[in-house]
Amino acid sequence: MEYSHTDTELIQQPIGYWSWAAYKAVVTRTRAALAEIGTTQPQWWTLAQVARADTPKTRDEVSRILRNYLDTGPQAMEAEIDATITAGWITEHPDGRLTLTPEGRAFYEKAAALQSDLWTQRHAGISDEEYLTTLKVLQRFIHNTGGEAWHH
Repeated sequence: MEYSHTDTELIQQPIGYWSWAAYKAVVTRTRAALAEIGTTQPQWWTLAQVARADTPKTRDEVSRILRNYLDTGPQAMEAEIDATITAGWITEHPDGRLTLTPEGRAFYEKAAALQSDLWTQRHAGISDEEYLTTLKVLQRFIHNTGGEAWHH
C-alpha cells in the first residue's frame, strides 16, 4: 500500500481527521453491503443481540445496549427494532422478550456471513498485533481527551 505521507509527515497528521476518515470509510462500506441484502446496520445489531443472547433479552435491554452505537439514539433504535419485527425476523413476546423467527435465523446467518466477509476485507494486510495496538492507541486518545467509549 502507498501511504499518503512519509513517516515523518504522518506523525504530524491530525488524529481527528484520520479517525473520522476511517470511521466514514468503514461505516459507509458496511451500511452499503447490508443495504444490498435488505437491512440496516442498526437492524443487524438488533439481530446479532437477539441471536447471540444466552437467554432471551427484552426489547428494553436490546435498546439500552444499542441506542448509543454511532449516536443512533433511543427513538431511532426503537424504530429499527420495530422494523426487524415487521420484517418477520424477530418476535416480541408479551413479556417483552425478543426471539428470532426461523426466517430471522436464516437472515441472521446470511448477514453474519456478510459481516465476516467485511471483517476479512477490512483487516487485509493488518496483523492482530497491529489491530490490537490501533485499538489501544484509540482508547488512549479517548481517555486523554476526557471522552467515553464502550462497546460490548
